[in-house]
Amino acid sequence: MRLASSPVQRLLVLGGTQEARELCEALAPRVDIAATLSLAGVTRTPRAVAIDTRYGGFGGSAGLAAYICANDITAVVDATHPFAARISANAAAACRDTGCMLWRLERPAWSPTITRRGWHSVTDVPSAAEALTEYGPRVFLTVGARSLAAFTDVADKYWITRSIEAPEHPLTPSTHIRGRPPFSYAKEITLLRDYAVDVLVTKNSGAPMLADKLRAADAAGVAIIMIERPALSPADRAFSRVIDVLSALSGHQ
Repeated sequence: MRLASSPVQRLLVLGGTQEARELCEALAPRVDIAATLSLAGVTRTPRAVAIDTRYGGFGGSAGLAAYICANDITAVVDATHPFAARISANAAAACRDTGCMLWRLERPAWSPTITRRGWHSVTDVPSAAEALTEYGPRVFLTVGARSLAAFTDVADKYWITRSIEAPEHPLTPSTHIRGRPPFSYAKEITLLRDYAVDVLVTKNSGAPMLADKLRAADAAGVAIIMIERPALSPADRAFSRVIDVLSALSGHQ
């Protein structure tokens, strides 16, 4: 039976987002909640936080369920990236199997806007690659280094890519820019104009710190191909702000 009314004493935060970091920083000084941050290890040099941090996967839902039981976890907060569908599915299955509460902290998605060159929504990364045949040759890809392979067979394009970590298998011909957000509007519009970008391909992360690239694309006359979020498994409670999670946690004491 799910212990929805039990006090939250041991919290596992599945991280990888700025919201997860903010939540953990707020939990660090609290003595009533023992929180652990779990990072999957996608970024090789993540920024440290002031709570216990676990690196690497759990070995699927069964491994996560075993961890929940072994560490007496009373609630899991899924604060992973909106596109981390596999991790979210494993969290839902593990919490269902163990009776642990599952909360999801997910920022709102960006809403389609009318731009001078258009906003083209697609369902996944391969669909974005297919859509590029309708656009000019210079493409700014901000989809993460692990999603570049889907664009390998797209012909007659010059790629400008950006990610925290350099890709192991970069596209050719291309220019790669290593950078960690946030990126200012001024820098974004300068990049778009300096590289004469025709189309921006990005994922609908909804991150406020990344929204300036959308405004810059509109100002620079750059088309936008937006990869929309996958559907995620249901959670017991869903939140869009860190402050709401903290309030809910206080209500369980």
